[in-house]
Amino acid sequence: MNVTNPMFSEVREILTKTLGIEDRVDSLTPATPLLDSVPEFDSMAVLKVILAIEEHFGLTIEDDEVTGELFETLGTLSAFVEQKLVESEDDRNPNELKAAQE
Repeated sequence: MNVTNPMFSEVREILTKTLGIEDRVDSLTPATPLLDSVPEFDSMAVLKVILAIEEHFGLTIEDDEVTGELFETLGTLSAFVEQKLVESEDDRNPNELKAAQE
């Protein structure tokens, strides 16, 4: 995943706005470690980021999906969101897909 990937850019924007670190957005790459590396990324921030992602993308992230590995890097978080979006599209029935496209 690279910094020009639209999904990465969206997740990075959500993260930086949620944490209030917009001034550092350009320094965050897919390899940027999150837990124990970004001082603003504490346990409360994890919850806020999850809620912001759920709201932005219309996803539901289950409790058992929230792991240390998920927040290892910004790239792992972006890849997870991308996979959740694919899964949510797969779970929709053809009538819902048609209605969403209209």
